[in-house]
Amino acid sequence: MSFTFINPESLGAPHGYSNGVLAEAGGRLLFVAGQIAWDENQQIVSDDLVRQFDQALANVVTIVTESGGLPEQIARLTIYVTDKNEYRSRMKEIGERYRARMGRHFPAMVLVEVKSLLDDKAKVEIEGTAVL
Repeated sequence: MSFTFINPESLGAPHGYSNGVLAEAGGRLLFVAGQIAWDENQQIVSDDLVRQFDQALANVVTIVTESGGLPEQIARLTIYVTDKNEYRSRMKEIGERYRARMGRHFPAMVLVEVKSLLDDKAKVEIEGTAVL
């Protein structure tokens, strides 16, 4: 399997994501349901956005690896946050946590601000698609 990252010059250089990801493989698609910052007891790990982001992404990666994949096989992530301004103000810390789990692999991504999430304490939810 191989990914070709599509980032047309006419759109400018993306920062921390790819505009498109072309997957050429006879592989399997894994659709990862939205993951919030729950631990094994289904409790939110912290009120802190960065810690919640880290745990939610860890949960996504756990599902991918449990399915026999690697983080580098994630083709798309959708990130839902309850406060985009808080997310923006903490992007450096979030980026550090992201790279610790995903390295320099930047799939197609979108950030969506929502009113609330499943757990009232949740500030972030991440869903994804991987090609295994």
